[in-house]
Amino acid sequence: MSDVTNTRAVVLGGSLAGLFAARVLADAYDEVFIVDRDVLVGVEGPRRGCPQGRHINGLLARGQLAMEELFPGITEELFADGVPTGDLAGDVRWYFKGKPVRQQHAGLVCVSASRPMLERHIRERTQALPNVVFLEKYDILGIEATADHSRITGVRVQRLGEDDSVEILDADLVVDATGRGSRTPIWLENLGYPRVPEVRKKIGLGYVTQHYRLLADPYHGDLSINPVASPDLPRGAIFTKTDGDRVELTTYGLLGDHPPTDQEGLYAWLKTLATSDIYDALQQAEPLDEPVAFRFPTTLRRRYESMSRLPDGLLVTGDAVCCFNPVYAQGMTVAALGALTIRQHLHTGAAPDPAQYFRDLARDVITPPWEMTNVVDLGFPGVEGERTLMVRVQQLYLSLVQTASAYDGKVTAAYMKAAGMVERPESLMRPEMVVRVLRNALVNGKVLGGIGEFVGSKLFGGGASAGGRQGDASRENVRGASEPAGHGGR
Repeated sequence: MSDVTNTRAVVLGGSLAGLFAARVLADAYDEVFIVDRDVLVGVEGPRRGCPQGRHINGLLARGQLAMEELFPGITEELFADGVPTGDLAGDVRWYFKGKPVRQQHAGLVCVSASRPMLERHIRERTQALPNVVFLEKYDILGIEATADHSRITGVRVQRLGEDDSVEILDADLVVDATGRGSRTPIWLENLGYPRVPEVRKKIGLGYVTQHYRLLADPYHGDLSINPVASPDLPRGAIFTKTDGDRVELTTYGLLGDHPPTDQEGLYAWLKTLATSDIYDALQQAEPLDEPVAFRFPTTLRRRYESMSRLPDGLLVTGDAVCCFNPVYAQGMTVAALGALTIRQHLHTGAAPDPAQYFRDLARDVITPPWEMTNVVDLGFPGVEGERTLMVRVQQLYLSLVQTASAYDGKVTAAYMKAAGMVERPESLMRPEMVVRVLRNALVNGKVLGGIGEFVGSKLFGGGASAGGRQGDASRENVRGASEPAGHGGR
């Protein structure tokens, strides 16, 4: 099906990771095909292949910068289409450990778009590229390879509803953006490659989303109200203005403590959060839809960078490589940064080196946020995993940072720059920041008088929360089993 004079890239999955990848591939290949089971073009609401589209999907500040680099002007297009905006550190009412942080503008642009709105704008910009073609309502059956399996040469696809019409899309490069259910690990094993190592951590996350029209304004100039779950209260929420003159609520619980989907039960759940702001606001609000639930039992990271060998002509991006805890809103940002990493490896006249791509993706894009949020996850006593001395020290310092942020806006700004992936996590360890954190946390936070007990409980006490391994399932599982097939993707 390919003109030998043309070069072609095929992207598997038309969600955000696939769209971002197609954008950079369009600069290097004559043709770019995006293959997906869903109808994509013209869709304005949530899609079946993207179940998280019914829930809040946060785009971190670094993600906004990457999106703007890929599609110049798109941020202002979103704002012109009714998407609210603000500053992540200055216009969001964060609550850490039940206390409001001191707000301070940090130049961190929030794009408070619903997932369908954001996806539609990015899809329309991608669709406008003259060499990009959407192949909708196609099932992806597998990949084609050379006789020695050293290079991927295409993809087998089949239009949905047609039992005997398998087509082969020849490709110079295939990019898998099919999400958590990616079948690339299985395909590689079938070609004789080693099993892709996987790291999983059970977090037992569940959340419920509902949209409202407010009859009174609880924000008083803020963009969002976000009480963050803590070990003492593993429940949290994001309550934000969004497009369509609506308010979007996603409330969550960890370790099997999940919000209910009946309206009365949901209101009762909201009453238990660290602040009454959201519950009070909803006493004067009109629900626009029914509460919808989503379950996320485990985080998942596929360690392609650890593979001893890989075929040429195949890359993987987005959730197909790494699924973070959705509470930290890293998925869309990592998908955008993954596309920029692909761009760095698209050398004129030479195909990307998969091994080098995966090493760069792991080192520069995935590992910093993965390690930071792993420290946070392991702060919850019921989350299984090895709590090394280094992890416990990081948890102690992060607790001090959160305490200090209630008193010092500069600490808030620095923390949000790290959480927003604009700065690396180690930026919080700069000497001047350490001094500021300790001064505010230990003095203003009234920790100083009990510092011995505080440090002791964080480093050596607290039972399972600080005590290293828990039972036989104590460490993050490293294995090669894959999730059921799917084509949603990030």
